[in-house]
Amino acid sequence: MESMRFRSKALRTSLAATAILALAGCSAALPAPTHPAQSGQQFIAGPGSSPAVTSPPAETSGKRKEPAETTKSPNCAKVKCVALTFDDGPGAYTEDLLNLLDTYQAKATFFVIGKDVQKHPQVLKDTASRGHEIGNHSWAHQDLSKMSVSAAERDLDKTAAAVKQVTGSNPTLIRPPFGALPAALKKDLSTPIALWSIDTQDWLTRDTKKTIKAAEAAKPGSIVLMHDIHESTLKAMPAVLKDLKGRGFHFVTVTQILGKPKPGIGYGTGLSPTPAK
Repeated sequence: MESMRFRSKALRTSLAATAILALAGCSAALPAPTHPAQSGQQFIAGPGSSPAVTSPPAETSGKRKEPAETTKSPNCAKVKCVALTFDDGPGAYTEDLLNLLDTYQAKATFFVIGKDVQKHPQVLKDTASRGHEIGNHSWAHQDLSKMSVSAAERDLDKTAAAVKQVTGSNPTLIRPPFGALPAALKKDLSTPIALWSIDTQDWLTRDTKKTIKAAEAAKPGSIVLMHDIHESTLKAMPAVLKDLKGRGFHFVTVTQILGKPKPGIGYGTGLSPTPAK
C-alpha cells in the first residue's frame, strides 16, 4: 500500500548517515533548539532565509465559544504576520486555548501527537473545525532520527492516519520531535517540514512570565513554538495575544505565512512584509 504522507520510492539498501533538519532564520542565526539535540545531531539551514525564496518579504474558560466570523486571509507579503504554533497536544488545556484564540480571531497551527489524538479526538475535531491548521508531530514524540527510515515513515504515517480519521484530512505539515529526521527520509517526504524561529522554552521553564517575554521577540514572519499541554502557557496567552495584536500583527497559520512551502524542505521562518514606500 502506498504510504499516505510520502512519495513512494524504493529504499536503497545503503542509506546515508542520519542527519538533522535545520532551523532557518530570517536574517541571523536562530536560537539553539530548546528541545535539545541529541548527541551526534546537527542542525542545518533551511530556506527560510535562502535567496532562493523570491516572493516579496514578507481570558479563558472551559466553556465552548462560537468562533468569531472569519475574514479574508491577510497578505503576509504586505502586512505583519506571525504564526503561533502549539506542539504535543491535543490535551487538557487545548479547548481553553481555542476559546482564547477565537476572541482575537487568531488562527494557529497545532502539531499533534498521534496517541493523544486517539485520547482526545473531539478536541482535535474542534481544533480543525475552527479553522486552525493541523500538523504531524509523530506518534509518541520519539526521536525519529534514531529510527530506521522505514520505522520513522511508519510512525508519521500512523499519525497522519489518526488525524485523517478524525478530521477527514491529512496533516498539512510535519514538525518532527527535536526538529530531527533521518536524512534519507527527508528526501522522500511529500509534506513540508515546519520548524520554528522563536522557541519560548515554555516546555522547560513552565513559567508564564518567561513565556510572555520570549514571545515578545516576534518579528514579521516569525514562527513561534509553544505547547498547549502546559497550564503556564495557557495563562501566558492573553498577554501574548494582546501584545502582538497591539503591535499590529495578524495571527496566521504556518502555511499562510510561508505561502507555498515545498515538500521535504525545513522552514524556520516566513516572509517579512515589503517596507511601505
